[in-house]
Amino acid sequence: MKVFLVSITAVFFIACGGSKDTTKLFDIQLEGQKKQFQKNDKVGISIQNKENFTISKVEYVIDGKVLPVTDGKITFNIEKLGNKVLIAKIDYDDTSVDITKKIKVLAEKPPEIYTYEIVNTFPHDQTSFTQGLEFSNDTLYEGTGRKGQSVLRKIDFKTGKVLQNVDLDNSVFGEGITVINDKVLQLTWQSGIGYVYNQSDLNKVETFSYGKSKEGWGLCNDGQKIFKSDGTEKIWILDPTNFTEIDFIETVTNKSIFNKANELEYVNGKIYANVWQKESMMIIDATSGAIEGVINFGGLKKKVTQHPQLDVLNGVAYHPTRKTFFVTGKNWDKLFEVNIIKK
Repeated sequence: MKVFLVSITAVFFIACGGSKDTTKLFDIQLEGQKKQFQKNDKVGISIQNKENFTISKVEYVIDGKVLPVTDGKITFNIEKLGNKVLIAKIDYDDTSVDITKKIKVLAEKPPEIYTYEIVNTFPHDQTSFTQGLEFSNDTLYEGTGRKGQSVLRKIDFKTGKVLQNVDLDNSVFGEGITVINDKVLQLTWQSGIGYVYNQSDLNKVETFSYGKSKEGWGLCNDGQKIFKSDGTEKIWILDPTNFTEIDFIETVTNKSIFNKANELEYVNGKIYANVWQKESMMIIDATSGAIEGVINFGGLKKKVTQHPQLDVLNGVAYHPTRKTFFVTGKNWDKLFEVNIIKK
């Protein structure tokens, strides 16, 4: 009688999602015991059935998408790349269970290499520790950093003249900016807040707090979604009405997950991102996170006035009418209009 009751209890716990460790029942077996793959890889998959249950159905899922099995293989044809959880939904013996395996799905191809050609050179305020740069029509908006020096301003890019200027509180370190829906958004680095200004007069009208991301780095938008970097491999997608983090992509190459995206600019489905502390920029697919290109800006820093406060390349803005990019750096006295060219 006791044996019978114990058996009934065990079945009850398994059926109701009880405390029994499902890893002792099943395991996901991937070809070659690998945990790192590339998009569209076809990989042999099976379920290790440790207790010899009668399995009636197995379904494999990543990010809510079912991955069909063909000839014992699944294809990692998924929309967003990076760190993933592969779920096996198993029906067996009149019950079901979900088991998981952590994997990485990386880009299908290596990044292509690009260089630049200078079209024009314009003056830039050497005291600006540039953190954000973006055009709206023909006006350049810039956000700068460092406590006690952080500002938001409108600039006549051709002359370098400051048209409007807002000083941030001395306690915060200004970061990336973007212009959307007649508003200018500006991040702070480690204060956990962002500012919202009227585009017309730069009057501050609102603040917002970071939820899931700890720091503020770069901002850009596609007209509907806002993208935010935070110093990790994630680029967060923000709701344009309340600025909460609703999703994210992870930046990846064909070999690894990469975490150096800084200042951002969105152009035609791609995010152009300064690589933190490097004279280069990434071209990132805004849907998948795949780093499709790397732009080498080597030598550009040597073309500005050399001085003790001179810092790294940072700041990228696309001019939609001229169809060129504008780049500068922290405490650079020049703003460069460039074309980006595949090598």
